[in-house]
Amino acid sequence: MVDDDESRTGTRADGGGGGADARSGDRTGGGADGGTPGHGHGRDPGRARHREHAPEPDRDQPGRWDDGLIARRAAERSAAVADALPGADDIQEPDTLPPLGGSYGGPLRARLDALHELVGLSRTRVESEALAEAGRVLDEAAARQRLSSRHTVIAIAGATGSGKSTLFNALAGVPVSETGLRRPTTSAPIALSWSEGAAGLLDRLAVPSRLRRRPLAGGAADAGLQGLVLIDLPDHDSAVTAHRDQVDRVLGLVDGVIWVVDPEKYADAALHERYLRPLAGHAEVTFVVLNQIDRLGTEAADLVLDDLRRLLDEDGVALGEHGEPGATVLAVSALTGDGVPELREMVAGFVQERTAPERRLAADVDAAAARLRPAYLAEGRSGLDERAREAFSDRLAAAVGAQAAGEAAERVWRRGAIRACGTPWLRLYRWYERIREHGSTDPHLATPVEDELTARQRVEQAVRVVADEASRGLPTPWAQAVREAAARGAEGLPEALDELTVTIGDAAARPPRPAWWPAAVLAQAVMTLLQIFGALWLVGQIVGVVEPGLLPPVLVMLGGIIGGPLVEWACEGAVKGPARRYGQEAERRLREAAAACGRARVLDPVAAELMRYREVREQYATVVGTRPAARIVGGGRGGAGRLGATRTGVRGR
Repeated sequence: MVDDDESRTGTRADGGGGGADARSGDRTGGGADGGTPGHGHGRDPGRARHREHAPEPDRDQPGRWDDGLIARRAAERSAAVADALPGADDIQEPDTLPPLGGSYGGPLRARLDALHELVGLSRTRVESEALAEAGRVLDEAAARQRLSSRHTVIAIAGATGSGKSTLFNALAGVPVSETGLRRPTTSAPIALSWSEGAAGLLDRLAVPSRLRRRPLAGGAADAGLQGLVLIDLPDHDSAVTAHRDQVDRVLGLVDGVIWVVDPEKYADAALHERYLRPLAGHAEVTFVVLNQIDRLGTEAADLVLDDLRRLLDEDGVALGEHGEPGATVLAVSALTGDGVPELREMVAGFVQERTAPERRLAADVDAAAARLRPAYLAEGRSGLDERAREAFSDRLAAAVGAQAAGEAAERVWRRGAIRACGTPWLRLYRWYERIREHGSTDPHLATPVEDELTARQRVEQAVRVVADEASRGLPTPWAQAVREAAARGAEGLPEALDELTVTIGDAAARPPRPAWWPAAVLAQAVMTLLQIFGALWLVGQIVGVVEPGLLPPVLVMLGGIIGGPLVEWACEGAVKGPARRYGQEAERRLREAAAACGRARVLDPVAAELMRYREVREQYATVVGTRPAARIVGGGRGGAGRLGATRTGVRGR
């Protein structure tokens, strides 16, 4: 049954054009031949002369569309009206019209470029679902820019029985769209264009050629509608799913929308939750028309209109009241014509501003930016400061044992100096102690060697801590990217640190010898020789080889015995400073090498991710931007001043 209705509807829509042509021809012809006004406008000799010289439209010209008699007579009447209007020559000058393809400039151009950069920088970081809407906005912006900027496409949408087709015909001045009690009445979008050059826009909307119409010339009232493309949509609450899909598709492509509501369904949840609330950011290109006010009294109409404003405010739709930008709300009766002239005037002003495509696109960018907000806005300060970097270097230094290596180098330096400058008797004693403790003279047993040069767990902990520090406060996608970059760098970090320690070598293995060591060794050897010489002297006296004299050999021996420890003590005091500096230098070299390795493998990739986040954050700030407040003409049931009045009589739903 639905398919049969649709076929009949399509046939009537097809044939309706011809019927409109015939009816229009009769009415117009009567006005011309009989000298009586036709369709509200009279005939004069000047207009007749102009019609005689009016060029016939070129039907073979590509991109031009001819709808028969209506189109030809509309062109003739438009030309006649143009001659009658003051300043019409300036309006019709081709040089003063904007180019066929639009161009976005100013803040919108910068926002679109930033959104393009944002999508490119985020493809591998942010989920594709979150970027799909931004990509769609960019595609639609490019598609709209290639099409006519002389035209403004406005869709008329509404629920079943709201009278949107009747309002469509009232704006057109002729019965273009079928009206009736059968539901759904409109089964496909019907287009009404007041000027040429809109074929590309209608192709984009997928409006078939058989459903494209041209209005009758309406005199001076139609001059302001030049450039308007009006689309009558199927019911958004139609029982046919294909109709609702068409509504959703077209609403995503038009430059503006006129929502038609009636006193019975103006508070319908389907309208507010499915369309008005999600499209609240598009208030500047939205008209909300309360139709069928002829069914209400004046007081009741005011109450319903105020309640409609309240519902729109709850939906987040900004209202164009008190000179502020926002949606235009007014009451009309398409059947009686009450309020229709005011609506035509506001639509004409909206069209002639020629900013609707940019406003619509700016609202789309706002919506895309709002959906991307969780992926780009951090809760606090993010990144790595010097404290976090130093803490990471300290953990790596502890993992490779830099401090222990420095202390070992210092001890080896001091031990070597004391051993080289110490007395032979003390060295013999220490050698004996080592043999007794270890039972062997193997030098490798003096210092146990660990199996691993670095502690893997300490390295992993250091990487984990610095990754958490860097990702703190970042949005989830970028925090995950930072952690993944740190984890990739940590995969071979323990092995790299092991190789690093081997490459640098053990500073305690072969400590350098200072220049004063030979002098100290020579002084210690002299002290030892004095002891030996004094002892031999005493022995010689005892055996009678040398003349007796106890004091000289005793003094020589005492000089050697006391001088040896004094030399050792002096060397031990002199070696403290150089040994400490040697240990600190060994610790510094190992610490810097470990820090450089950690920086190259972990900190640099993490810093690159943070830099990328800062770039996308800057681009996102440009995308969000600030749009200048646009002037929106508002009106109410009684005229343009009604919408700016203070809302009174608000009642509950």
